[in-house]
Amino acid sequence: MARLVLTIFAFFGLFLSPALAQQAPQRSECLAMANAAPRAMPVAFRQAAAAAEVEITYAGHSTYFIDTPGGVRIATDYSGAYQVGRLPDVVTMNRAHSTHYTLYPDKRIPRVLHGWGEDGKPAVVSERIGDTFIRNVTTDIRRYFGDDSGTDMIRDGNSIFIFEVAGLCIGHLGHLHHKLDDSHFAQIGRLDIVMVPIDGTYTMSLDGVSEITKRLRASVVLPMHRFATPLDEFMRRIGQQFEIDRRTERSLRISRETLPSTPTVIILDGV
Repeated sequence: MARLVLTIFAFFGLFLSPALAQQAPQRSECLAMANAAPRAMPVAFRQAAAAAEVEITYAGHSTYFIDTPGGVRIATDYSGAYQVGRLPDVVTMNRAHSTHYTLYPDKRIPRVLHGWGEDGKPAVVSERIGDTFIRNVTTDIRRYFGDDSGTDMIRDGNSIFIFEVAGLCIGHLGHLHHKLDDSHFAQIGRLDIVMVPIDGTYTMSLDGVSEITKRLRASVVLPMHRFATPLDEFMRRIGQQFEIDRRTERSLRISRETLPSTPTVIILDGV
C-alpha cells in the first residue's frame, strides 16, 4: 500500500511542481532520431505487445486535445473557448490573437505553457510532464493585426510546440506568420504528426504553409485554423505525394505502428 501511495504522489507531483518536472535531464528523442544515421534494426527486436495509442481530438480553431497513454491531457493554443470532455492537465498558448490564449485560464489547470517570453526574451519550454516531453521552437509574429509586410515583427513572439509521447513526435505550428529557415527545421527535427494552419490569410499564405508542410513530410497532417480555406486548394499546393482521409468523427487514435505508410492529410469533421 505504501508503495502505491508513493507512486501516485510522484505522478501527480509532475503536474503540481514545475521545478520537479525539470529536475531530470531533458532529451528530445525526435531530434535524436532526426539526426541519427540510418541503421539496421533486427526484426526480432519488435515487441509483440500492442503499441500505446495517443488520442487526438479536434476541438476547433487551433485547439487540439492530445490524450496520452499515461493519462496526460494536453490542449494546444488554448483560450478556453473550445472544450472537449474533462479539463486539460497541460495547455499551450500563442498570443497572436485572443482566440489562441487566455491570461485567465481555469485555476484547476496544473500547467500553463506560454509560447512567448517576458522582457523581450524568448520562451524556453523543455520539460517532461508525465509520459510526455514538451519543448518549443520560437517564431516571430506580426506586431499589428493584418500586417503581412514582415517589416514590424515581434521576434520570438510565438512558438511551435512539440510533444514527444509513445514514440511519436507531434508538432503544432501555432499561429505561424513567416516561412521557416534551416535553423527552424533543425530545431524541430522529425515530426510524425503535424498540425498546420491553412487559413491562407491570418497566419501565412497557402503557398508558404504548403512549402513547410512538404518539407516536414510528416506521416499525418492535421489541418487547423481552417475556416476560410477550401481544402482542395491546400491539397493542390502540397502535391500528389499526400493522400487525403476525411473522417466524420472528431478524434483520431494513433500509435507509432499505425502511422500511414504514405503522408496523409486527415480531416476530422466531427466538430
